Amino acid sequence: MSISPSQKIEIFSLKGETKTLHLSWMALFISFVVWFNHAPLMAMISEDLGLNKQQVTAILILNVALTIPARVIIGMFVDRFGPRAVFSALLFISSFLCFFFALADSFEMMAVARFLTGFVGAGFVIGIRLISEWYPVKTVGLAEGIYGGWGNFGSAAAALTLPTVALMFGGADGWRYAVGSTGALSLIYSFIFYFNIRNTPKGATYFKPKKAGAMEISTPQDMVLYFIMKAPLFLALALLTWKLGPQNLGIIGQVMEMSLYGFLFVVFLYQLYHISKVNAEALKTGVDELHRYKFKQVAILNLAYMVTFGSELAVVSILPLYFMDVFSLSAVQAGMVAASFAFMNLVARPGGGFFSDKFGRKKSLMILLIGLSVGYAVLSQITSDWPLPLAVLACMCCAFFVQAGEGAVFATVPLIKRRMTGQIAGMVGAYGNIGGVCFLMVFSFVSPSIFFMVIGGSAILICMIVAAFMDEPEGEIAEVLPDGTIEMIKVS
Repeated sequence: MSISPSQKIEIFSLKGETKTLHLSWMALFISFVVWFNHAPLMAMISEDLGLNKQQVTAILILNVALTIPARVIIGMFVDRFGPRAVFSALLFISSFLCFFFALADSFEMMAVARFLTGFVGAGFVIGIRLISEWYPVKTVGLAEGIYGGWGNFGSAAAALTLPTVALMFGGADGWRYAVGSTGALSLIYSFIFYFNIRNTPKGATYFKPKKAGAMEISTPQDMVLYFIMKAPLFLALALLTWKLGPQNLGIIGQVMEMSLYGFLFVVFLYQLYHISKVNAEALKTGVDELHRYKFKQVAILNLAYMVTFGSELAVVSILPLYFMDVFSLSAVQAGMVAASFAFMNLVARPGGGFFSDKFGRKKSLMILLIGLSVGYAVLSQITSDWPLPLAVLACMCCAFFVQAGEGAVFATVPLIKRRMTGQIAGMVGAYGNIGGVCFLMVFSFVSPSIFFMVIGGSAILICMIVAAFMDEPEGEIAEVLPDGTIEMIKVS
């Protein structure tokens, strides 16, 4: 089989699958530090470059924009070329994008740099495929949770440390040195990762999709659902274009806005054509029952991740400034307090994966979505009259359900179709960024209280969809070895 036979995680080991796990979450940790190195420094950046509120909002939105298509693209690359090469290349390239951002001396240059730096957010989907190759079904949820949770803690580490690093360097350029140091870290680790990782355990097969560029679909009904689920990827980018257009932030002109709409529409039509082309022969002759999977599982996980990780993206982006406004804190204090939300990644994501392994994927996800909704309802009631420790406690409790929900989602992703795990993780991950864009857009129009209520209401709606349509993974999935023989992989 293409997984390690171990049925437990030896977390303190530095060999085999545990070595892979540690090297993977460290790669994700660094990518999240790079991705969110701007958030705790926005007050300093804004003062240095004289940015107004609209420009700050644009920077926050641009940071998650490119990650939407990037996660889909990276998911395809991972299935095709393997996690080792793709993650190393991503960290290497991202380091130079980080340097570019650190050298920005105008809003326009900073906007371009932040947009491009958003590509590093696609790193998450790489480790999902890698970890699934090394861990069996009984522990894959916990392993994916550790990978995602400890890796995502990079955003909290950035909030905790970078304002202090900037102050240590001092002066107006302190933030530049802080951002630049994260780029240097990414550059060094790209080589460490490449020379220490294997795509699979020794002797195991790395299954690749038969065709590239689109997922293989089992039935005509699933292809229609695939078409439908593709649309929000482009609608989110169109929404970003509108937000940056002359009617709103005025970052781009009307001609550019209309050109981008046209480009997105053409690419969307091409995607539908390519999906049809990739699947035409298989659907004409029929897909063998042994190799079928239900695309509705992917669609439901897309929506669940949209409200879990999407809300985390938005909240982590706005929380430092939110605490500065509500409780009149300094940039360093606000960064440390806001880090309480991302801090929970250390235990929450692994917890969500563990609950899924132990009690079932569907039941765990439903319970965590309900808890998430209650948590955001509580956050919506925070005012300056609250004791600061109580507000921090509320954030941490809410964050537990948010991030445990993320762990539950990706405890299920590797159990759908092994050879397409990268593509499935890419699409699910992209929906997380769609959620981030949509919730940040909501935040730009409403008060923080309504913002939190909108997220909570969305979670309840998706919980109802999970309850009605999601199937608990069970039985086995079939994959074809290079010699043509069939290997059965347990998913329950």
